[in-house]
Amino acid sequence: MLDYSIFENTSTAFSLKSDSELERAYFLFKMISMQPLVRIGTAATNFALKANLPVEGLIRSTVFDHFCGGVNEDDCLHVIDKLFAKHVSSVLDYSVEGKETKDQFDNALKKILKIIHFSDEKEAMPIVVFKPTAFGRLYLYQKKTEGIELTKEEQEEWNRIEKRYDAVCKLAKEKDVEVLIDAEESWMQDAVDDLVEEMMRKYNTDKTIVYSTLQLYRWDRMDYLKKLKERAEKGGFTIGMKIVRGAYMEKERERAEEKGYCSPICENKKATDDNFNETLSYILHNLNEISVFIGTHNEESSYLAMELMEKYSISKEDNKVWFGQLYGMSDHISFNLAAAGYNVAKYIPFGPVKDVMPYLIRRAEENTSVAGQTNRELSLLKTERKRRKL
Repeated sequence: MLDYSIFENTSTAFSLKSDSELERAYFLFKMISMQPLVRIGTAATNFALKANLPVEGLIRSTVFDHFCGGVNEDDCLHVIDKLFAKHVSSVLDYSVEGKETKDQFDNALKKILKIIHFSDEKEAMPIVVFKPTAFGRLYLYQKKTEGIELTKEEQEEWNRIEKRYDAVCKLAKEKDVEVLIDAEESWMQDAVDDLVEEMMRKYNTDKTIVYSTLQLYRWDRMDYLKKLKERAEKGGFTIGMKIVRGAYMEKERERAEEKGYCSPICENKKATDDNFNETLSYILHNLNEISVFIGTHNEESSYLAMELMEKYSISKEDNKVWFGQLYGMSDHISFNLAAAGYNVAKYIPFGPVKDVMPYLIRRAEENTSVAGQTNRELSLLKTERKRRKL
């Protein structure tokens, strides 16, 4: 029988936090819960960093250290080891965004290859991740998605993007490390989907190595998955899929309105939740063909996954099913699932403080916009503070 109070256990959830870290977390989520403060704080932080004001130390000791593992891979080691002592694995996420040049893309490739070598040596790191725009310009993905012919120079640039993907997936296959490839904006996603499918066809022959990402605030993704499954069965490869709700909702709706096309986003939160849960059910029912990384901070979806695993007699240790949350968030889900024997990984962002700020700002804004997320974090932190005082 499932324990439906598993996520209330704050002793397990915050077992890695010292009293001072617990207080810092409480302070941060209290600040994040105030929407006007988040807006003012992000604007002030952006200004201070652009003006080279000496604020990095302050950012580092507060929001950065709560949501990030460090400024480089070695810096993250103590976090990785601490998490693994509680049976929680780590996915190092090089969270540097918005780059535009060949050198920057090549540098990102070197970084991911280095992380794969790093992962090969550490049992605590069975999975790596990268964003499509870490390896190429959004403009180029968009042009491919829209079916516009590339110029000769652009085609050469696209060939380099393909080679970067292939270099990562090839090394990952050699080292038996799984690769999650993130999803981004819908207007560039078809090009990413095609490229990732090519990598699956090549490297997911005897075991699932390459994972794509489904953003399930998009109403068309279930249909896409079913068609992909048909192609995988014909092509003799397996599918790896990370499922998430999604992170670009406002941007997607605004663009659809501005350009006059039907929004790809579900009409409301309930429709998104239903879409996520239906897709989760479909995947767990087809686990022979599809491996899944369940990226969710939602308790109901987590309970549903546990129920379905029980229903279909899927072992908690089955490597085809992973649960994942972001570092610094939803510890009540991550650590309690891990303590119960499920495969759990934390996404650990890292990179220079200045470069990681867009990621941190998105996290803060996301927490203010997700109804109940920050309040839930705060109430659990309050419970644990009380428990420790007693």
